[in-house]
Amino acid sequence: MLNKGDSLPEISLVNQDGNLISLNDFKGRPLVIYFYPKNNTRVCTAQACGFRDNYEQFKEAGAEVIGISQDSSESHKKVVNNRKLPFILLSDSKKEALKAFKIPSLFFGLIPARVTFVFDKSGKVVHVFRADFNADKHIEETLSIINSL
Repeated sequence: MLNKGDSLPEISLVNQDGNLISLNDFKGRPLVIYFYPKNNTRVCTAQACGFRDNYEQFKEAGAEVIGISQDSSESHKKVVNNRKLPFILLSDSKKEALKAFKIPSLFFGLIPARVTFVFDKSGKVVHVFRADFNADKHIEETLSIINSL
């Protein structure tokens, strides 16, 4: 996985609306990128809704939140609409981001790990958090780090 001090990978992915989004466009402000295994699963839904419910606190701290999974942009669109998510979901169907961020896999390589990265304004990793089955911890810890920047 990327470690503290590593740079934000230069990568572009398609969002829930089918638009190509470059991660480098978010430099200049704190950024939270969370990787999750699959849309519409219990823990992944709880994680997305946790970021949604705390999104205003992230925005007040000047941060942006982005979720990334291998699901299609169409699947992301449904999740964004059904769960009323105010942030971007990016589709990594070709596993480009998984490779660039060096995300480990679970269950014999079948499922990507749940990992959250916090980047500072310069695009450097300031915190990495991995908890595969505890989505709430990702939000609590990430918000604490963002508020300390």
